[in-house]
Amino acid sequence: MRKIPNFFALRAFEAAARFESFTLGAQELNLTPSAVSHHVRELEEHFGVPLFLRGNRRVETTDEGKRLFESLSRILDALEASCSEVGLGAGEQVLTVHCAPSLAVKWLGPRLPQFMQSHRNITIRLSSGPEPIDLARVREIDIAISYGFAREGAGIQVTPLGPERIVPLCSPSLLDGTAPAVQIASLPLIDSQLSRVSWPDWFSLNGLRLPTTPRPSFDRAALAISAAADGMGVALESVRLAEREIARGALVEIGADTFAPLARDTHFVSYRVKQADVDKISVFSAWLFAEAGIEQSRP
Repeated sequence: MRKIPNFFALRAFEAAARFESFTLGAQELNLTPSAVSHHVRELEEHFGVPLFLRGNRRVETTDEGKRLFESLSRILDALEASCSEVGLGAGEQVLTVHCAPSLAVKWLGPRLPQFMQSHRNITIRLSSGPEPIDLARVREIDIAISYGFAREGAGIQVTPLGPERIVPLCSPSLLDGTAPAVQIASLPLIDSQLSRVSWPDWFSLNGLRLPTTPRPSFDRAALAISAAADGMGVALESVRLAEREIARGALVEIGADTFAPLARDTHFVSYRVKQADVDKISVFSAWLFAEAGIEQSRP
């Protein structure tokens, strides 16, 4: 017998937490706000902790409520996906992939139509988020592609998606034909907060003095790349992530033949060793590494 609280109470809590409103949550579920409030109090009594901080027009989850909401949202998403898979035909498979946001938008997403065209029996369910997924705990994810590092553990295969060249990129409209070292010292520099290589690292590597002017900052590589393409300044970013902007001429590399080359393992692919030979996982991982131009290691 599973020790699970009333499902209707859990559903009411999830809706209220998502909208930060008992009234809006009630409207979605075709309930009254008092009914939602009753369900929430039932859960609070069950857990013995408050789940919401109640205000006049808005409610806010407590730390305990936030943890419950995050877990419950994943579970309800997986439940919804499982229900939709009941109608799949024989031989059809659903592959659930979780990917770092910038790679999902800039590199993986544009390639998925090609994969789906070649493998019509595999349906991709793609989610994204900045934090690496723990596949030992989050069972509904088949393959995780993380940025910076991957959560390792017994039975988890982790493989780098190959080194990525990290170079200074800017709009060609900002270049005036002067020497690269002079040019980069005079242009605004864009910080990419999560990058594995910072501007101080890069200037030190190239024996140059780091300018002391303020630098605009973005918490996603995709945002830094877009800002550079819009002419805001120079982004120190992965050529893999910026490949479309480079291909269409929106971004160019400064000093390709002048500055020291720099490459890092930046993205990591994870899956469960026991599932390595499952068709959907072996096919997708082989395609993924082929797209990255590297040879896939097997457990």
